[in-house]
Amino acid sequence: MNAMPEPIPFKAEGPQALLREILPGAAYPVHALGPLRQAVEAVQDITQAPLGIAAQSALSVASLAVQGFADVETLGGDAPCSLFCLTIAESGERKSSCDRLLMRGVRDHERAQAETYREAAAEYEMDREIWTGKRKRMLGEAAGNDKLKATGAEADLRALGPEPRAPLLPSVTAQEPTFEGLLKLYQAGRPALGLFSDEAGGFIGGHAMNSDNKLKTIAGLSQLWNGDTVNRIRSGDGASSYPGRRLAMHLMAQPVAARPLMADPQASGQGFLARFLITEPPSVIGTRLRRGHDMASDVAVSAFTSRLGELLAAPMPTGDNPQELTPARLPLSGGARELLWRFYDAVERAQAPGQPMEHVRAYASKSAEQAARIAGVLTLWADLDAPEVTPQAMGWGIELSQFYLGEAQRLAEAGLVSEETAKAERLRQWLVESWPHDEVLPSDILKHGPNALRERKALDAPLAMLLKAGHLARQEAGMVIRGAPRKEAYRIVRASNAD
Repeated sequence: MNAMPEPIPFKAEGPQALLREILPGAAYPVHALGPLRQAVEAVQDITQAPLGIAAQSALSVASLAVQGFADVETLGGDAPCSLFCLTIAESGERKSSCDRLLMRGVRDHERAQAETYREAAAEYEMDREIWTGKRKRMLGEAAGNDKLKATGAEADLRALGPEPRAPLLPSVTAQEPTFEGLLKLYQAGRPALGLFSDEAGGFIGGHAMNSDNKLKTIAGLSQLWNGDTVNRIRSGDGASSYPGRRLAMHLMAQPVAARPLMADPQASGQGFLARFLITEPPSVIGTRLRRGHDMASDVAVSAFTSRLGELLAAPMPTGDNPQELTPARLPLSGGARELLWRFYDAVERAQAPGQPMEHVRAYASKSAEQAARIAGVLTLWADLDAPEVTPQAMGWGIELSQFYLGEAQRLAEAGLVSEETAKAERLRQWLVESWPHDEVLPSDILKHGPNALRERKALDAPLAMLLKAGHLARQEAGMVIRGAPRKEAYRIVRASNAD
């Protein structure tokens, strides 16, 4: 009689992954930053942050500095040298350190302009009071019974001239404005501004991007990226028009804040996200063990700060209204245009059905323009009076645009993650990496867990998701855990004990 076969031991399946693994991206092509390369490598040397974070900061700051001076030629007409950048990195990756070093010139300029502004504002108030007093007196005389005085007052009114113009606000950047707030800043300040935040979760999850304002904000910011005139018609304020304005952006956000934006159908459907140069550099936390840095790096950062100060102090081209830009045209050389055409041709073919860029068409369709914009920024940073974009600068722009297009392809699936899934993944990471016990109570998470989950109503859905995926196992009510019976408790199922 044949022996019965040995039963195959049952092996429980481990917890199910909540997110599909995102493969690490390509190394940032720092050599393609041209005149910005030295500063970027210096900041990376000083901070030991991922190179991509320093690169994003430098590129966006350079765009902020030069965008008011010229529009660059593209294959579809001229476009602003304004760049929108989104950097995704966990807390602790030293985003703020990079930004602080490369934004130093902006902050120095704002402080210096604030002192000048206070003096100019005081003088303006005096001039305005004098002008208002004269006008009031003349209006009274013009409305009087003395015809001779009335005739003279009318002539004086015409000769009085317009009301004195207020000095421009010294702000160069804003962190978390609503779109209306940004327009008010354009109304009273510089025509070329930046929306820069090293903790952009406040903007992404704030008033400007809530359900009532999101579409309006997205549409308005997209118009500014395009270089279009923004028009506003309000029942209380009347009609306002904002021609000749420019906006550069750099949003630095943690993955838990960026994922909902990447997954937002309005942000992607309106083409808003495709206007951004997006990167999520690989983490270097745990490897930053070098002491000190090369002193030459301080010199390189100082040179960047000095150049930035020069550009911010240079008078931007405007017409009669100092708040309306009339930028010059930065043409492409023949060789640069040929390179851009070849790049456009290759990317266009790659968007066809079944081709590699089919699922990122929104990004791919803007990649040639992004290449021209980047080339324009690098050209103007080196020389505001440059007559054209050279083939070398266009080569840099194309290589950087290719890198960002690759990042868009890599991160596209991450954008399909819902906000609740992102929160559950954040909780899972905290439980596995930071919580020291094998069991966890809801009160433990509310007290010590991720900030976004320190309210019970925000915790229920992520807990349920981790239970369903097998990362948590519910314990019986009344089980003694850490010296006391517990009504609700969970055992953490780690990869090593899932068998």
